[in-house]
Amino acid sequence: MTTRSDAAQRRRAGVAFGIGAYVWWGLSPGFFPLLLPAGALEVLAHRIVWSAACLIVVLLVARRIGDLRRLSGRTWLLLVASSALISINWGIYIWAATNGHVVDAALGYFANPLVTVALGVLVFRERIGRWQLIALALAVVAVVMLTVEVGAPPYVAVGLAVSFALYGLVKKVVTADPRVSVAVETFLALPFAAGYLVALQVTGHGHVTGHGSWHAVLLMLAGPVTAVPLLLFAAGAQRLPLITMGLLFYLNPALQMAWGVLVGHEPMPVARWAGFALIWVALVVLTVGSIRTSSTPTVSDDVEMAGPGTPSR
Repeated sequence: MTTRSDAAQRRRAGVAFGIGAYVWWGLSPGFFPLLLPAGALEVLAHRIVWSAACLIVVLLVARRIGDLRRLSGRTWLLLVASSALISINWGIYIWAATNGHVVDAALGYFANPLVTVALGVLVFRERIGRWQLIALALAVVAVVMLTVEVGAPPYVAVGLAVSFALYGLVKKVVTADPRVSVAVETFLALPFAAGYLVALQVTGHGHVTGHGSWHAVLLMLAGPVTAVPLLLFAAGAQRLPLITMGLLFYLNPALQMAWGVLVGHEPMPVARWAGFALIWVALVVLTVGSIRTSSTPTVSDDVEMAGPGTPSR
């Protein structure tokens, strides 16, 4: 029987795990530039290959290898889709982190819960409340402002938000242990990633060699850098209500934005600040509305799937 003391201790541990995952993801823009001159696709391939190695160990330790044989054909098809979506998300994020677009990436993850709401309405025909409608309207105005300010749609932010929201939509209907589903997604992408890396080395365009042993080690560390926050997130999600995980989620894009502005010195003109401000207001409206209606916040759907990029990140 669980005592109140045990529940409090479990919650404290969950908060620590959740903060650890989101802080890790929020500071990840500092890691990927270290992998230059490797390009975004090469880094993505290394991330997949070495993540697969880490996740095999995770499945062995958790004794979940047998679960792979019990997955239905429908689940495999859904995981093919989620594997493609999270690979796209990872690729866009790596490119953003290595090309001075960390603030745009942060905007994408701030906007992600709002895109999730829109997909819930369009795909699942979920009823939209007054608070959600206001939040979506504010988000649309923000995107228009940012488009005008930049002179083009915020492709990085939109790409990250849409790919991760679609990923969350697919994962919402996947019936499998999160560790197993994330591992399968990675394994499905593994042949393409490994083949790409072999082709790069054969043609002399790879960066595993020729840049020192430390650079090779850093490329291999892309796996643990991906896997560790996933494990922290899973541990936190098991111990905390989804609303708490949903609120902790915003540590991730907030830290990414701070990194882009303070470390990367990315430009933040007034119009861009105004666009971000509208997104933040929209998120406050969305969160308050979810709490007031005592329903599961839409943001939690997004956060529940935040593992690979995951997120994401």
